[in-house]
Amino acid sequence: MAFRGEFEYSLDNRGRIPIPARYRASFGSRATLVQSQDGCVEVYTVEAYEKEAEFLITQRPVRRKARRRRRRFFGHSFDVDLDGQGRILLSPKLREHGDLQGPVIIVGRGECLEIWNPQRWDAEESEMDEEYESDAESTEEGP
Repeated sequence: MAFRGEFEYSLDNRGRIPIPARYRASFGSRATLVQSQDGCVEVYTVEAYEKEAEFLITQRPVRRKARRRRRRFFGHSFDVDLDGQGRILLSPKLREHGDLQGPVIIVGRGECLEIWNPQRWDAEESEMDEEYESDAESTEEGP
């Protein structure tokens, strides 16, 4: 299943946030959270996380870059349970990483969901739009 769409939620006072209802069955009772390099929190199904992990493990660890990628990914990954209401608990460390408090935006990225601070998401959207426009202009054919 490809995760898509944009959803607005609010973290409760304990740091819990619901998984969008349409995707809860895909997660079952567990999810894996990863600190994204983009300043958000990635939410993977167990199966999707394992697929990403398998890819990283196929890279030879004799190379420093491969070891660092593994450390970054595995060292910043956390397993969580979904509660009876389909919510996950974001640890203080994850909330701090994503500057997440109060309102948040959940965005589908295909292989996972992302949890964004609304201001960071607005900035990311602006950059995406600029890149898209620039890419579109560079592929236009001349007269």
